[in-house]
Amino acid sequence: MILEADGRVQGCRQVASPNHDERPGGEISLLVVHSISLPPGEFGGDAIERLFTNRLDPGAHPYFRDIAGLRVSAHFLVRRDGELVQFVPVARRAWHAGASRWRGRGRCNDFSLGVELEGSDAGPFADRQYRSLARLVRVLRRALPLRQLAAHSDVAPGRKTDPGAGFAWPRLLAALSQP
Repeated sequence: MILEADGRVQGCRQVASPNHDERPGGEISLLVVHSISLPPGEFGGDAIERLFTNRLDPGAHPYFRDIAGLRVSAHFLVRRDGELVQFVPVARRAWHAGASRWRGRGRCNDFSLGVELEGSDAGPFADRQYRSLARLVRVLRRALPLRQLAAHSDVAPGRKTDPGAGFAWPRLLAALSQP
């Protein structure tokens, strides 16, 4: 995998989200790890991609009625099988963290990348997801000053709980320490 000059990562399936805008400047120093499943607790299907591309059918599932109008995105999604999907080029600001704060600095979307893992707060993540996430982070770190990793729950405490207790931070950090 390679981060191209246009902000796309070669080796990721590209699905363009309209939910992004210009960054206000400054370096990208934080990677925020999220989890998502749509409908909640169900994996597979195209509902996540539909949400991030404003094409979610509110009639397809009762839960979708409440979220179909959201305008959200992430830079990347790591599917259960390890597939990497990119929605927003890294130079652009994806709309993933919402009202957020990290180490005294607000508006985390301004200086972060958002990576969604297909999963839920209540369960474990797949081996392939950890491998793909570590590979992605290594590629991004070669090109960007990504010095910090945080959970969505860390940047939006009390409002968000993802990726949850099932996410093994020591496992990710150990994988990142490997060449």
